[in-house]
Amino acid sequence: MATRQIGEHEPNHDEHDVSRSIRVAAPRLGWRWLAIGLACIVLAGLAGVCLGPVQISPLRVLQELADSIPGIDVSSGLSQSHAAIVTKIRAPRVVLGLLVGAMLAGAGASYQGCVPQSLADPYLLGIASGAGLGATVALVANLGDGRGFLDPVPVAAFVGALGAVALTMTVAFGERRTHSSAHLLLAGVGVASFLTACQTYWQTRHQDSLQEVFSWILGRLSSATWADVAMLAPYAVVSAVALVLASGYLDVLAVGEEEASTLGVRPGRVRLVVLLAASLGAAAAVSVSGLIGFVGLVVPHTVRMLAGTTYRRVVPLSMLFGGGFLALTDVLARTVEAPAELPIGVITAFLGAPFFMMLLRRSDVV
Repeated sequence: MATRQIGEHEPNHDEHDVSRSIRVAAPRLGWRWLAIGLACIVLAGLAGVCLGPVQISPLRVLQELADSIPGIDVSSGLSQSHAAIVTKIRAPRVVLGLLVGAMLAGAGASYQGCVPQSLADPYLLGIASGAGLGATVALVANLGDGRGFLDPVPVAAFVGALGAVALTMTVAFGERRTHSSAHLLLAGVGVASFLTACQTYWQTRHQDSLQEVFSWILGRLSSATWADVAMLAPYAVVSAVALVLASGYLDVLAVGEEEASTLGVRPGRVRLVVLLAASLGAAAAVSVSGLIGFVGLVVPHTVRMLAGTTYRRVVPLSMLFGGGFLALTDVLARTVEAPAELPIGVITAFLGAPFFMMLLRRSDVV
């Protein structure tokens, strides 16, 4: 008769019930916070379309957007040039900013739930360095200008980001049976350093393309099109749904890895699913926007301070507030020195770095 080895764990129905009860006991998102998050998205989106070097009335904007919907005939009274600014320039830029901000903030919150390190961000697994290397190679080779549905630059950045994630996970876990968070963090540092070195070497060999490369690296939404939105949207939907569904399991992991295992939850499997979903969304976002920092750090910590620490709230609210934060940041990027524009990555650093240093002074942040 087969015997079970000492220490082998077989979760029973009671343990699964306890695991489920922990997820149920964790505070849900709630209608109040959902309404606040959606209001943030709406207000940020409206501000993004109305404000800029050319000021347009919110009522006219809403009428013009409604008129673009098939079957609705509303005259906004805008000139042809102003109507084009609303529907062809600002609207896709705002929608792309909302999606990118949601992906970066949601990925940051999810990473922080997977590893015992609250400083984890979407670039933890080498996503930034991989995307930067891919985009640099494409730009230097004059394969495209970084815009469009199948433009080689975002495609190369996306492939580079996912390749970096795959390399990091291979180095961190390999054939180990246990998935150590320390191995993951160290592997991410090593892979990022190596890929950054490759990118720097490639740049020094092609200095004539440095300005274009740095423009992409500093982050940009200035040339956003509906094709960019269409490229990012499927990845954003898949990533967002997976992360929201897994947020309850992150609450179980928060009680401790051993305790979660005894409750029938497999920490390794949960971490793998969350890391893959978060990396997919972050890589897709970075491929179309460039490298935009601090969103995945500042927004989740702010949500924890305001709404609590349960991941059933932190993950979805981080996506909502992250989208609103980046849309408003983009407004600053194109109005502070209008008609000139600042790279959006510079604005997020100006806003995020001091705030994050303030967070670091709090004993409960790290």
